[in-house]
Amino acid sequence: MQDESTRRKFLGLAGSAVVLGAVPIVTLRPAEATPATLASAIRNVVGEAVVRSGRVKLEVPPLVENGNTVPMTVSVQNPMTPEDHVKSIHVFNEKNPQPNIGNFYLGPQAGRAQISTRIRLADSQKIVAIARLSDGSFWSATVDVVVTLAACTEEVI
Repeated sequence: MQDESTRRKFLGLAGSAVVLGAVPIVTLRPAEATPATLASAIRNVVGEAVVRSGRVKLEVPPLVENGNTVPMTVSVQNPMTPEDHVKSIHVFNEKNPQPNIGNFYLGPQAGRAQISTRIRLADSQKIVAIARLSDGSFWSATVDVVVTLAACTEEVI
């Protein structure tokens, strides 16, 4: 008898919750990267090396209407010979859930040091591109981008 009573109480409570419209609302928001996580991600790539400004050109529109698809081109002024070439290009962001947008590995066979792609931006933020040259030096460029309609922040209700 006691089992039946407990089951009835449970079903009664569950039925009351449905009748009262007690439906949980779940809002999912991704964690946001911070300037500290940006600096940490960059250090993971460059270690303790000095990153100098210059040689890298980062082309991203300064004002973006929709952060879901943002065109981006990174080019590096450097020869692409076996002795002197760009080994890799790394792109970072300040506020997306993951601070590292992408790593692109090149060699002298690439012909020129340039990559183009589309990225998602969660909010207005700083984008940093860093190139590693075959001599071990690192060069960078930074662009601030204003996003009017953010990506990566859809809510589930």
